Amino acid sequence: MERITVHAKFHTGHRQLGYPGKCKFVHGHTWRATITVTTDEFPRDDLDMSLDFGDLKRIVRFLDHKMLVTENDATFLDPALFEPEGVVLIKGKGPSVENVAAYAFDGVVAHISEKFPGRGKAYVISVTIIETENNLFTVEKTATI
Repeated sequence: MERITVHAKFHTGHRQLGYPGKCKFVHGHTWRATITVTTDEFPRDDLDMSLDFGDLKRIVRFLDHKMLVTENDATFLDPALFEPEGVVLIKGKGPSVENVAAYAFDGVVAHISEKFPGRGKAYVISVTIIETENNLFTVEKTATI
């Protein structure tokens, strides 16, 4: 088996609409991410590299200094009020740590699909998002690409 792991840090704002506590207010985090991709043997590019560390880090670093929202946050999605390039739409009911992890997972799948399409290889992709020093969420799934 072969494995690549990267760590990245990014800063974002978000709010949990409908949440009964203080997380319903706009607040921010310095998030940390760990992305690990495992497969039997990675394909290699023309430079004999598999997945570039920087490419994987960019998946989550794209979120840096952005406001994370879901489709039901009409305020932050209004381009008359907020610059669209500073807002990232996350799938789900809220920009929770679970949905940020799913966003990153989908980004890893898309990156591998673009770099090494249609090979039928199974990759175990693990994304851990640390929202605070005490709170984290991990999604780990197998994707065949």
